[in-house]
Amino acid sequence: MDIHNEFYPLNNGVTIPKLGLGTWLIDDKSVTAVVKAAIQAGYRHIDTAEAYGNEAGVGRGIQQSGVARDNLFITTKLAAEHKDYASATAAIDESLIKLGLDYLDLMIIHAPEPWANFHAGEHYFEGNREAWRALEAAHDAGKIRAIGLSNFEVIDVQNILDHSRIKPQVNQVLAHIGNVPTAVIAFDAQHDILTEAYSPVAHGAMLNEPKIVAMAAKYGVSVPQLAIKYDLQLNLLPLPKSASVAHLQANAELGFTISDADMAELNQIQFTDYGEDKSFPVYAGKKDWK
Repeated sequence: MDIHNEFYPLNNGVTIPKLGLGTWLIDDKSVTAVVKAAIQAGYRHIDTAEAYGNEAGVGRGIQQSGVARDNLFITTKLAAEHKDYASATAAIDESLIKLGLDYLDLMIIHAPEPWANFHAGEHYFEGNREAWRALEAAHDAGKIRAIGLSNFEVIDVQNILDHSRIKPQVNQVLAHIGNVPTAVIAFDAQHDILTEAYSPVAHGAMLNEPKIVAMAAKYGVSVPQLAIKYDLQLNLLPLPKSASVAHLQANAELGFTISDADMAELNQIQFTDYGEDKSFPVYAGKKDWK
């Protein structure tokens, strides 16, 4: 079956395609062609963010794709710095304007802390409740079909659950072979929150990891294909990124199954060396989520 035609149900009845296209670090000018090519290659789920600075380019790609808006699932993220109702509300409307859309399928709080203070110890509980209240209001107004979180640890998700009218539909976290936040995933599942997995290929850093390369060769697939399938078999929603049409197509060719024994072997891998990308907060290793 075509992975682009497979969906996860969210806890509010909305369905979300099981595979999405990530657009982190694709600039606004370049992302238009990438999004257009991805949609024309069958992708129906596109993920962007206010902080990426490419929402306008993503919007152009959507408009140029030739695919009806209602057949697409578009996600963006409320910048992590918005920790009050007024600025969050304004940012939601600004994202809609930049994307050129009447509504979003999903909008999520990008992180519980501003990036400058990511995992520094302060959880910004009140600020996140205010940002969440803005998302709830936008949902009530029909601007957003589903709302959620990103990079939220268990304590941060619980804060929202304890003070929300609408339960989060998703929590998007870093999750890939060798670095899976099992406690967060289990907590999300307990509360019927779908866990999305960004950087399923560790932003490319795992491409030369010997054990992963050997496992991919065993199945006759690429490392990205193995990594994406791994996340899917954990019931996660992977968001791989590529600017190459050939890679976009290959990343969706997932007609194989990793055996239980090989999943167990992959689960034993410890991989947290992100090389030159370790300067990014999400890869900085400030906190072990396991």
